[in-house]
Amino acid sequence: MIGVLVFPDFQLLDATGPISAFEIAHRLQGRRAPISVLALKAGAVRSSSGVELNARSFRKALPDTLIVAGGEGVRAAADCKATLAFVRAVARREQRVASVCSGTFILAAAGLLDGRRATTHWRQTRDFIARFPKVRLEADRIHVQDGNIWSSAGITAGIDLALAMIADDFGEDIAQATARQLVVYHRRSGGQSQFSALLELKSPSGRFKSLLAWAREHLDQDLTVERLAEKANMSARHFSRSFTAETGISPSKAVERLRIEVAQARVQSGSEPIEAIAKVSGFGDAERMRRAFMRTFGHPPQALRRAAKQHEHGIAG
Repeated sequence: MIGVLVFPDFQLLDATGPISAFEIAHRLQGRRAPISVLALKAGAVRSSSGVELNARSFRKALPDTLIVAGGEGVRAAADCKATLAFVRAVARREQRVASVCSGTFILAAAGLLDGRRATTHWRQTRDFIARFPKVRLEADRIHVQDGNIWSSAGITAGIDLALAMIADDFGEDIAQATARQLVVYHRRSGGQSQFSALLELKSPSGRFKSLLAWAREHLDQDLTVERLAEKANMSARHFSRSFTAETGISPSKAVERLRIEVAQARVQSGSEPIEAIAKVSGFGDAERMRRAFMRTFGHPPQALRRAAKQHEHGIAG
């Protein structure tokens, strides 16, 4: 049985995304999906959107897979002794336990993540690290598996998490067919970045928004602060200060993140030589790109390529 744990003010898609993925995967095999929505008390549980799901009490439930939703009410749920005891009990039976988005806080509060690798929504990173320093948080990952404990990033990453589990359970063909039924373009591997480099910035607008779009199309050029300032019709000093104030990072850091994002996509999606990717994305040489990847992902480009190929062929966990 697949149990999806919810609580008052949970995020609806954290629960319904994985539910839909597993329902489709089972239906493709001519079976009915054994899914139950679980909560502390049986009955209707209101999500943060106001939409309710009908749940059964988890007190008598024995799920083989437990998926914990996140959402606005996660802090209260993470303080609930009965909820934490239930999550621990499932994990002690060596069943698969997973979280979506800020549901990671419940797993961490239950002590399941101490010394383990995990991820959560990127907006929760700073607070999570402060509260749970024993967790090896990999803040930029779509989803992470460490033994029988899985965790995923924000909202739609729960679908990627479910698809990875489906690949484990039923094979890559069923996972791909489920993704197509969901009209998901492709299943993102756990090692991919949670966010776009442009989306990470603080809502750049006006000339900076168009400037960043231009920079992305000219990454192979020498994008110095002076060059960017000239393009924005500003002095270098004024441009640097204004850009940092509006976006939250320096111009050089923004350019590096754009380069990393473009390079990462090319590294993971094909067999193009690493040296060629380094040049077209503006790093100039493979060693400079390798250092940037190590700072950002903790792994060199070749490792990300191998991981992406393993996920593609369904041989990775």
